[in-house]
Amino acid sequence: MPHRSQSKNYRWNFTVNLLDGASYWFGSSFISAATIYPLFISKLTSSLFPIALVSVVISAGWFLPQLFSARITEAQLRVKKIAVGWGFFLERLPIFLLVFSGILARSNPVLALSLFFLCVLWNAIGAGVVAPAWMVLIAKLFSAEKRGSFMGLTMFIGNGMGIFGSLLSAWFLRSFAFPNSFVIHFLIAAAFFFLSWIFLGLTREPTSEADIVEQDWKSYRKDLWQIFHSDQNFRRYVIANVIITLGAMGGGFLTISSIKRFNIPDSTVGLYTFALLFGQSIGNLVLGKLADKHGHKQSMEIGILANILAFIIAVVMPSPEFYFLVFFLYGIYISSGIVSSMLVVWEFCPISRVPTYAGLSNTAKGITGLAAPLLASLIASSTNYDILFGVCVVITLAGLVLLNRWVLEPRWIQNHVEKTMDRE
Repeated sequence: MPHRSQSKNYRWNFTVNLLDGASYWFGSSFISAATIYPLFISKLTSSLFPIALVSVVISAGWFLPQLFSARITEAQLRVKKIAVGWGFFLERLPIFLLVFSGILARSNPVLALSLFFLCVLWNAIGAGVVAPAWMVLIAKLFSAEKRGSFMGLTMFIGNGMGIFGSLLSAWFLRSFAFPNSFVIHFLIAAAFFFLSWIFLGLTREPTSEADIVEQDWKSYRKDLWQIFHSDQNFRRYVIANVIITLGAMGGGFLTISSIKRFNIPDSTVGLYTFALLFGQSIGNLVLGKLADKHGHKQSMEIGILANILAFIIAVVMPSPEFYFLVFFLYGIYISSGIVSSMLVVWEFCPISRVPTYAGLSNTAKGITGLAAPLLASLIASSTNYDILFGVCVVITLAGLVLLNRWVLEPRWIQNHVEKTMDRE
């Protein structure tokens, strides 16, 4: 729904949210869940279980709370107070505390690992709680035809900065002994997360009474079932996306598989982060533009195909140099997941229902995310990484076929409905 103040403050909001996103993604490059976190864990323990567990914590913590915080968000006229006010304590503060995990790593690895998981869990759950409010805020600020470009450009700049950060990361890992290198990583991440929070706080939020949906818990639960039961296209999307999420379970083991197979140095992991972010940057810019023109479903499909190719290359290629291509393709997949997989849900519904639709979709993914990494760990431990990545290829391909053949682009449906109403 349009807001009168949306066009008035468009440039201001575009600028501050661009700076927010760029700072956030630059900081994220120093705590990459695909490269830096697994490397840090591998320094503290030889077990594969904690590496699987960190994927569980991040996925479940981000996705599961959204359905519960969505009802609270929909009842608010101004959602900025949740995204900013709650966001500092729930999402940003634990990254500062993560620094102490690095400090403790040398003297007490067990305590360091425990504190690490506490901070990661705190950050993930906090991000999940405030996510619906942030989604509504962005949906208010940017129309459907501009969201893909905005998110794509934001993440392109952020990941572009992150590419520079990954080169710094490789240098830190090569030049500073463990755990000092990780203390530096966590400090930089915390500083830029704080900077992004400041920029987000400068957003000028448009408001409209029509955006408020107030329901008690009993009515809300009935509403959730009604949406999932009656909206066939959305239900099919959720099912396909759950299968795709399950197929991506091997992503957290790409770094460890390279370390185990080729005994690569820590600095190479920093360069893998470079390849990952480079792939994300290209994916963000290209897929965001494509999504504005052709819808987000197509961009999702391109990203999923890139993930399938990444797993195949990880199996068939015999040297660590090919892992740069693996992480580049995996970065494209991540970009499609962050931009299009999120934004496409917003087009199934009006702005007022974004939190609930996103909560339904993301909670289903979160439940899958609880089991998927543990299943991946079991497969990798009992067989090998090649088998794990092969299983991921088969499952992901099945999800891609369902998404392509079974789910209709929601923007086409919405445009058709609007044209029909205009004729009437």
